[in-house]
Amino acid sequence: MNFELPHEHRMLADLVKRFVDEELMPLEKTVLEREAAGQGHELTAEEHRRIDARSRELGLWGLDAPEELGGSNLPVSAMVAVNEAMGRTIVPYYLPPDSPNLRMLLLTATAEQRARYLEPYTRGEMVSAIAISEPGAGGDPAAMRSRAVRDGDHWVLNGRKIWISRAAKADFTIVMAATDREKGARGGISAFIVDKGTPGFNVLRRIPMLGGHFTYEIALEDLRLPHTAMLGEEGKGFAPMQERLSIRRVQMAAWCTGRAQRALDMMVEYAPQRATFGVPLSERQAIQWWIADAATRIHACRLMTHEAAWRVDTGRDARSQVSMIKAYATEMAWEIIDRAMQTFGAMGMTKELPLQQMANDVRLMRVYEGPTEVHRWVVARNVLSGRG
Repeated sequence: MNFELPHEHRMLADLVKRFVDEELMPLEKTVLEREAAGQGHELTAEEHRRIDARSRELGLWGLDAPEELGGSNLPVSAMVAVNEAMGRTIVPYYLPPDSPNLRMLLLTATAEQRARYLEPYTRGEMVSAIAISEPGAGGDPAAMRSRAVRDGDHWVLNGRKIWISRAAKADFTIVMAATDREKGARGGISAFIVDKGTPGFNVLRRIPMLGGHFTYEIALEDLRLPHTAMLGEEGKGFAPMQERLSIRRVQMAAWCTGRAQRALDMMVEYAPQRATFGVPLSERQAIQWWIADAATRIHACRLMTHEAAWRVDTGRDARSQVSMIKAYATEMAWEIIDRAMQTFGAMGMTKELPLQQMANDVRLMRVYEGPTEVHRWVVARNVLSGRG
């Protein structure tokens, strides 16, 4: 088995690392100060425009988009290295377009939808969101209660959605709704594209989250859409949504690997410099074991993530592997960052170092896109049934 990425993919990963080091890392101090002052964990419009211009100049847009849409058509395995590099920084910047929603559109969009949404989205000209979670539905998207009822050539949607990122600024939102509650995930879930400003799509509130992040709650109130707004076939929205979630979970595992590696690097740099009772921390067995365990777990996570990406790229069943890495990566990164904070002592508790923001980000990821407990249940179910 070849564990080395192709030369061109390694060159791309190196380019992204340089982009992070030169364009994003210098912004960390400003972002941390902004969040500490209660102003949120977001870039200003000017900062975003400047970084967009630089990343586009470097050819970092549309990396996994099809070549016919102006992208580089990179496989998921190549994007793992890209996202690991991006995961090293707490600056909230993502190379456009967002890979999971891109994948869902590629799987389902009609020719008209490709021209209206997919093509400008691939060019970075539109922002998207997806509305899946609902109050009370927890980690089970098949239990959604939001409903879409056919009315001639239109659909009427009613329900509530929550924990939606970018809902207030998205140019369009992919909304999941039940078109047949009895069938549920087995033929009763459909997807719809909703343009910003559509009557009946009401953003109720912005919800402050850990680390200066925000999500939104949405009410669907007699939201009337033409049949052409349906994304994919009626009742067949669950499978593309699950594939979209798989891409996000692989992406999150890579982000967590990058954050954990950053935390380990900080420990390795700091431990020889800090002495307690006349002995450097690097000579304390507790610290040595934390470093050894961190290096081992990061290595294991990196290999697991690449294997899961390879399965997705080759069309193999990756459900168990994706759940494994989602649970393992988030818990691994959480523990390593916590150990790094402990190594730094009181300084590790401040908002002057990026460690606390890394911890906040990873804490959110332990719940986002399915909590750890649900993914462990999925793995156990698959193993017990012989599918693991």
